[in-house]
Amino acid sequence: MKRLGDHERARLEARIGIVFKDKARLDRALTHASALGPDRANYERLEFLGDRVLGLCIAELLFKRFSEAREGELSVRLNQLVSAETCALVADELGLHAFIRTGSDVKKLTSRRMANVRADVMESLIGAIYLDQGLEAARGFILANWEERSVETAALRRDAKTELQEWSHARFAATPAYTVTDRSGPDHDPSFTVRVTVGNLAPETGTSRSKRAAEQEAAGRLLEREKVWSTQ
Repeated sequence: MKRLGDHERARLEARIGIVFKDKARLDRALTHASALGPDRANYERLEFLGDRVLGLCIAELLFKRFSEAREGELSVRLNQLVSAETCALVADELGLHAFIRTGSDVKKLTSRRMANVRADVMESLIGAIYLDQGLEAARGFILANWEERSVETAALRRDAKTELQEWSHARFAATPAYTVTDRSGPDHDPSFTVRVTVGNLAPETGTSRSKRAAEQEAAGRLLEREKVWSTQ
């Protein structure tokens, strides 16, 4: 597995505003399972940690900024801000795809299908910052990239499956049905395609690295098609 060179690493550190004490930790945060070296170190454990750090910092941000908001509104905003879609968007703005280490079987990291990989790396980077620099540094990084998003109207959008279920109950007195129609790719990078049907409407499909994410994508597409959600 080819690690980041000193110049390449310095460029990334300049972009994120963090100079790592442990350079190997930064390398690990950017290493996909398909590019495993002899030490078999990849970003998965750091992703697990970063997901929790991100959730804590965003929850704290929302608690302070929306002092009159009820728990339900805070939860909706939190779910949107820590979603894979938002994490991938932040990763794209930072250009993280140029630094991710992958094997030959993971290509076109900028494609829509690879958005979840970019989101995972975003979380793993947060986990690495937390371990290397502490909570204050991680919080500063998160605020720099998420605080402005926290006040956007789009943050009020509920998760697609919940929205679709309530809408379908109200309109059809029926529950959406989700079916896995395809599963492909290697074990470390699977791809699931899920079809959702509601009443007598034409179905919609979604594809992602997990069944849950594919279900969310399918539900979102149906909501947008039926003009329940705006595509803006």
